[in-house]
Amino acid sequence: MFNSIKLYFQESLHELHNVTWPTRKQAIRITTIVLVFLLVAAAALGVVDQLLAAGYKYLLSIR
Repeated sequence: MFNSIKLYFQESLHELHNVTWPTRKQAIRITTIVLVFLLVAAAALGVVDQLLAAGYKYLLSIR
């Protein structure tokens, strides 16, 4: 059992050496893209939420 765990970690380390890591500039660019996307998505969901809430209040006020 311990041999299989040891082998797992050895193979994992070997795979980490094969990874092509992004440069600092690439990492900053990708992070910026993700943050902008998150802000746009949050704003869009906020607008949809407000519209649905207004529609719900309207439907409740009809009675």
